[in-house]
Amino acid sequence: MTTEEKRFQEKIKAIQDTMFVIGGKWKIPIILSIYSGNKRFNDISNSIPKITNRVLSKELKHLEENFLIARRIVSDYPVRIEYAVTSYGLGLEEIAKPLESWGKKHKQKIKGK
Repeated sequence: MTTEEKRFQEKIKAIQDTMFVIGGKWKIPIILSIYSGNKRFNDISNSIPKITNRVLSKELKHLEENFLIARRIVSDYPVRIEYAVTSYGLGLEEIAKPLESWGKKHKQKIKGK
């Protein structure tokens, strides 16, 4: 394998890793919901149409395992759980803007058919 082929393989692997962490139907809406100020499970759930509690729970765990969000237990009575986007998670903004731009251009291209 040539050096160029190795670099290409590394790029593909890095993109696949990124898509594994943020890909899917629900992860970006969840991150955006939390970023917009929804800290509690029900607030997040209510802000995302058609997401089930089971899926939301699973996706929150996945995002937490990947350090994109943090789960905090507030010891009031009753105990509350709140979520926040981590500083590491805020780094997604670097890739979100180009993706948003491409998505808008793509939508226009498809509409122009």
